[in-house]
Amino acid sequence: MSYLTLSHDVAIRSRRVARAGWQDRGVDKTAAHETVTRLWEAEILPSLREFVAIPALSPNFDRNWAQTGHLDAAVEHLRGWITGRAVPGARVEVVRLPDRSPLLVVDVPATEGAPDTGTTLLYGHLDKQPPVGGWGDGLGPWTPVLRDGRLYGRGSADDGYAGYAATAAIEAVRAAGGAHGRCVILLETGEESGSPDLPAYLEHLAERLGRVSLVICLDSGGNDYERLWLTTSLRGLVSVDLTVRVLDAGSHSGLASGVVPSSFRIVRALLDRVEDSETGEIRIKDMHVDIPDDRAAEAAAAVAAAPGAITGAFPLTAGARPVSDDEVELVLNNSWRPTLSVIGAAGFPEPVDAGNVLRPFTTLTLSFRLPPTADGEAALAAVAEALTSDVPYGAKVELSRTEVADGWNAPALAPWLRAALDAASDEVFGAPWRTVGLGGSIPFMGLLAEKYPDAQFVITGALGADSNAHVPDEWLHVKQAQRVTEAVAHVLDAQTRS
Repeated sequence: MSYLTLSHDVAIRSRRVARAGWQDRGVDKTAAHETVTRLWEAEILPSLREFVAIPALSPNFDRNWAQTGHLDAAVEHLRGWITGRAVPGARVEVVRLPDRSPLLVVDVPATEGAPDTGTTLLYGHLDKQPPVGGWGDGLGPWTPVLRDGRLYGRGSADDGYAGYAATAAIEAVRAAGGAHGRCVILLETGEESGSPDLPAYLEHLAERLGRVSLVICLDSGGNDYERLWLTTSLRGLVSVDLTVRVLDAGSHSGLASGVVPSSFRIVRALLDRVEDSETGEIRIKDMHVDIPDDRAAEAAAAVAAAPGAITGAFPLTAGARPVSDDEVELVLNNSWRPTLSVIGAAGFPEPVDAGNVLRPFTTLTLSFRLPPTADGEAALAAVAEALTSDVPYGAKVELSRTEVADGWNAPALAPWLRAALDAASDEVFGAPWRTVGLGGSIPFMGLLAEKYPDAQFVITGALGADSNAHVPDEWLHVKQAQRVTEAVAHVLDAQTRS
């Protein structure tokens, strides 16, 4: 069947549904499915491939982003595509505040006759992680490759597809004779840098956004590609550079060792204060919370739905094993317990360049992940106390580049939203939806939860644990992205009947 014929059939079916009255019928499920499929195959994929080719590094990774122009190019690319969709009444605008990366805002009025449900905010981002090396044969960060249903390239899954999917979901509702309330698509360009400019933009747009009743975020995913996954919690973050200095200049290790203490040994001793090196358990009490019973139950249900997903998601070296054989405990470790990762180091020469020198200092970047409901500022204060008090040998300790981000725990689902998710999962996926607690952070969520405490949240997406976000060979599961798009369309329509 040609796209022209398919489009014509969908239009006829849509008119029939509209005549029947959307209040009674809802979306025509077949029409919604066909519209989403057509849009992804004929319209989205070609444009998304062009988006992948834009090296739109997040501001933290391109300090000269305003001069290089890649973020602006990404924004303009999506602005042009969405404008070309000619969604009735849609206002597409690039918002710029001084000295801040741009924001793309798409304001779509409610369908005619739909009740006032407030504003539905559909979120994604256009900035990207650095390219990093080690991509597979024929692949590259700015080289879009469609292979076996996967679109490879930086920003394909995280999460350049989001603006396309949000727009397509709105189009699908309309084409299938359904209804939606007012929708605002918000695409920022600083998420990979921690969304530093987003609070200012939300304040700037507060009056325009009005009452936000539903937030749909497409920057997440799940444990497999067989069902819809909802993110119900996000961990917070405390990051700090720890520097221990013992000398003003390096000294010959044969002369200084045994007299001057090793800065690395002191670092090891300080780390033992915050982490049990044998178990990985964090020793800072302020970083621990009681795990809610419902989240523990959800973790068990997620493991039962996709056994092996958590242990099979990472390329463990041959012979290496996870920290536990209990998958539920692994899920809880990753979502509701604090952890420490050492993600950077300075003061070390490359091994081939290492001479017999007792180094003057050691710097490590410590990245703590916090439970969703932990107090980030209190955790940082406790870490600082542990690392700077009674330092061995009176060594100088410096803490720099501190970062704090609180986590997020989703509010209980409203009955209408739970019913809509049940129906969409059955219709689109043929499997019940499940939940995940993500070990990472999406700063936007905590910010929106604080600003709109009465809003409902649908945090989902097409990412899987093996989608390689932030690392080489990032890829988007195209069919999963289509199904997520279709499910969002069903939720938008269901909200008008709540």
